[in-house]
Amino acid sequence: MRLGSDPAEALMTLVPDAWEGRGDLDPSVRDFYRFQSTRYEPWDGPAALAFSDGVIAGAALDRNGLRPLRYQVTDNGLVVAASEAGVIKLDPAHVIERGRLGPGQLIVADTSDGSILRDAEAKERVARREEFGAHADRLLHPVPRKWIDSDVVDLLAGLQRVHGWGNEDVKIVVKAMAETGLEAVWSMGDDTPIAILGRAPRRVYNYLRQRFAQVTNPPIDSLRERFVMSLRVVLGPRVSMTGVPARKPAPPPLLDLESPILGAGELKRVLEDALVLDATFSEAETLRGALERLREAAEAAPDGILVLSDRSTSRHRLPVPMVLAVGAVHERLLQSGARFRKDLVALAGDAVDVHDVAMLISAGAAAVHPYLGFATARTVLDEGSEPQDAENAYRKALESGLLKVMAKMGISCVASYCGAQVFEALGLGAEVMELCLPGVPSRVGGADFSDLEAVIREHHAAAWTANEPPPDRGLVRFRKLGEWHAHNPIAVRQLQKAARSGDVAEFQAYQGLADMGRPAALRNLLDFKPAAEPVDLAEVEPVSAILPRFIATAMSLGALSPEAHLALGLAMNSVGARSNSGEGGEDPDLYAGNGPRGDNRIKQVASARFGVTPRYLLRADELEIKIAEGSKPGEGGQLPGVKVTSVIARLRHAQAGQQLISPPPHHDIYSIEDLAQLIYDLKAINPGARVGVKLVSEAGVGTIAAGVAKARADYVLISGHDGGTGASPLSSIKGAGVPWELGLAETQQVLVANRLRERLTVRTDGGLRTGADIVKAALLGAEEYGLGTMLLVALGCDMARQCHLNTCPTGIATQREDLRAKFEGRPEHVINYLSFVGEEVRTILASLGARSLDEVIGRVELLHQLPGSQLDLSFVLEPTPADQPRRRLWPRNGDPAPLDPPSGPIDNSHRTLGASLSRRAVEAGERSVREYEGSAGQSFGAWLADGVELTLRGEANDYVGKGMAGGVIAIRPYEHDAAANPVLAGNTCLYGATGGRLFVAGRAGERFCVRNSGAVAVVEGAGDHFCEYMTGGAAVSLGLVGSNLGAGMTGGVAYVRDWLGLNPDSVVARAVPREDSEELRLLLSEHAARTGSRLALELLADWRNALAGFRQVVPAARVQAPPDPVDDPQVGDRILEGERGR
Repeated sequence: MRLGSDPAEALMTLVPDAWEGRGDLDPSVRDFYRFQSTRYEPWDGPAALAFSDGVIAGAALDRNGLRPLRYQVTDNGLVVAASEAGVIKLDPAHVIERGRLGPGQLIVADTSDGSILRDAEAKERVARREEFGAHADRLLHPVPRKWIDSDVVDLLAGLQRVHGWGNEDVKIVVKAMAETGLEAVWSMGDDTPIAILGRAPRRVYNYLRQRFAQVTNPPIDSLRERFVMSLRVVLGPRVSMTGVPARKPAPPPLLDLESPILGAGELKRVLEDALVLDATFSEAETLRGALERLREAAEAAPDGILVLSDRSTSRHRLPVPMVLAVGAVHERLLQSGARFRKDLVALAGDAVDVHDVAMLISAGAAAVHPYLGFATARTVLDEGSEPQDAENAYRKALESGLLKVMAKMGISCVASYCGAQVFEALGLGAEVMELCLPGVPSRVGGADFSDLEAVIREHHAAAWTANEPPPDRGLVRFRKLGEWHAHNPIAVRQLQKAARSGDVAEFQAYQGLADMGRPAALRNLLDFKPAAEPVDLAEVEPVSAILPRFIATAMSLGALSPEAHLALGLAMNSVGARSNSGEGGEDPDLYAGNGPRGDNRIKQVASARFGVTPRYLLRADELEIKIAEGSKPGEGGQLPGVKVTSVIARLRHAQAGQQLISPPPHHDIYSIEDLAQLIYDLKAINPGARVGVKLVSEAGVGTIAAGVAKARADYVLISGHDGGTGASPLSSIKGAGVPWELGLAETQQVLVANRLRERLTVRTDGGLRTGADIVKAALLGAEEYGLGTMLLVALGCDMARQCHLNTCPTGIATQREDLRAKFEGRPEHVINYLSFVGEEVRTILASLGARSLDEVIGRVELLHQLPGSQLDLSFVLEPTPADQPRRRLWPRNGDPAPLDPPSGPIDNSHRTLGASLSRRAVEAGERSVREYEGSAGQSFGAWLADGVELTLRGEANDYVGKGMAGGVIAIRPYEHDAAANPVLAGNTCLYGATGGRLFVAGRAGERFCVRNSGAVAVVEGAGDHFCEYMTGGAAVSLGLVGSNLGAGMTGGVAYVRDWLGLNPDSVVARAVPREDSEELRLLLSEHAARTGSRLALELLADWRNALAGFRQVVPAARVQAPPDPVDDPQVGDRILEGERGR
């Protein structure tokens, strides 16, 4: 603003709309955004922003529109905007407008002339101040995608070896990408050592771990909300804005690229304007010396595009790890103030997969050309395949994967991701970090330049002896001469022998195989300090007191076979422990039996809300909100279509045979406050259940855990990066999150320091196998312990890693009936294993002089680091104050929600209305009718059940009808409301609903019917993402809807009068088939009867013509042939009249 912009222009510049993906913007506004993209990278939300300079005042939302922002305008010119409805009470008779802001929108009130500018008018006023289109055309030189033959790479195998490639990189990683255009999918997690502890040499990328958003901001759904994201790159020198007039153009040329992944065609154009810097070094030079040389050369180079290239790698020149080269140059240019004037491009032979490319861009490269990846892609397909197809597919996989990695952090645009360094290092020492990545956490130190250089020289020496394929290092699959795997065949067979026999000697034999004789995990670097006076084993609490602390970690019915899922539940329940349902729901038939309890005492609530119904929630002893999972944090759960049988589809309220990928975010959790609301919602429906939150270990997770405690959770789970999975992208399994030891230690320290530890239980999981692992977790602060893969091994899993293929040979992770028949696991096998672990825990406690686990929780002083490691675990071993509680003392963290009030006036402090009524409806069959008036708080009608009817005269906030399974909600305007077409409901209505009916005689916000699985709704207009990822039910809109209509929709049906925002990749719009027209008419009739809707009555009065203006929206996959049209000549011609908006 000090450079001449008013607040509206400043916000449009820094927090722009998703203009690249929107087709409804005025051309002048698009030109404004295009010009400003040459000057600033966009800021992401979630954010609702208010602004004023004393003359104008206004509010705006970020491009994703995740925050609610409601406004009212009165007949005397008062404008009230706030984060929810009902903040200030106004007489409805004087409110002439009840509105809301959508993604990227703003509203401006100008006190100089009394005008109120809505979104389009406000933006156009800013955009037409100058010829921004002419400025942008002069500055930007578009570089279209143009495929040309890549340069031939001589001695391909040798170069692969010198750059650290392995056979699996070629045969599994690149081959899958070149064949399918998608990343390789794998299963069962990562059971290899972290990079610095492995026996197989690793590339530097393997020391870097992706970070991800958890609670405090959400990840983005890059699959279904792709249009808000952008890979567009502007390459070239900019000038500093300091002291420059706000709209002064930057000097040309700037190259305008569709993507940071450069093919040979774009690279050729880039090189015309670039200076190439050699990122290799001679045998006489050192790695550090080469990096220093690169930094100096970059600083001395003229402004423009600098290409860091390792193409000069040869028998006599060694490659600099490209991520270190990029990081070192990026940092030097920042220090010298030249970074804005010099863009970096990486020509990298060591970049193989999505993780590698993402790390290069996050480290500072604006664009990447993985030339060995392209060359390899051409060689892995069958003979006769076109090289162009292979390269295009490989590039497509890299781009979609890069979007996913960005989305994990909640970053929409690659321009914002470039140089942000949103990753952490695991196993890199201080000298490496200080020179190359000084802003990146590396909490335990590790390898220095000499260590990394030794690996480079080893690879280089081996590469030129023969042009042989790169070695199979066994980093993905177990190989006898490859990397060590915790679940290697010998260890697996030994554990199964122990579990089946119940013989403790067999388990002791397994313990001898539980590590490779050298540390494989951080906890292996720690050892116990025996007490001077151990206690007698007979004095230690019995195994029966220890087993209830064990958790069978979340594994869904769908990922597991029904038989394996049931065996886990029976085993854990029989010993007083707990099993977790995972995110697939449960068969309600399990709730009715009189025999041993087989359902899971912990019910998971995940982002897709599969199987979450009031009955499911009420059956739980604990309810777990899964924010992230260790194998793919920042992404949603994944169930391949071949495993979605009719039974699984019924339990998940989805379509058989359809792949199910959960949204990365919970659409009702965009902040700690939202998490607190969901916890409140769950305690409202089931006051007796403990509510917990699952997080994944990363730097900063302790602060998030403190927020979880303040949000009134009863426990927090810290998962490690190495947890098992039924299906995950391989780059996520190998590249995201960190060990639980780091996250658990940080969580304990933060909770104790902030006097929050006594409020909640701390739980951990991820690769736990032995009693020693359990006690070390206890000493670091955990009271409860999750075991997953080990329980499956006890049941017979042989680690075939075919879970994602539905071909599990032991019947554990498959839905095929012929394979399920081979399942031989028994609950007793799990019980035997847990008993062995419990007995080992007792033995260790006795040696520590403790009589119970409670005595050692948080007693980190009883651990010490073994000598001989490069890693420094002092962070993990940092003691907490002895005078502060180290474990949970409170019986509950917060009180359950109050009972629902009787009919009458309410305000926005009345939240989750209807939940207690639904509880009584499910448990006792009670029927209830409530009529309210006012501004309802969040989650009005959440978890509604059959037999409950809620009527609201007024307005509601976000999450109306969340998770409802039955009953009726009707919302109508205030009796004397003067507003036309008012907004009466907020965002994310009917999220995860499985039944019931909702009628809103007004407009609603974003993501109406997101993940609807069975509810029926009528609304009179809604925002973006209408019916996103809907799998069942019906939704009718009588008014305008926003962009991305039906994205990811695989079931159900929508009826709309405005279909311009349709997502053509997911759905089609067609004339309403004759056989469905009566259903639509009856819905409008019920809507009119329940809400008094004038619009519905008008449409019904002229039904023949009104029907012609509707379109039926259905999943594209469902449409075989065009249905018979309604017999009306106007079909297909009518579009809603009036100004189109969002």
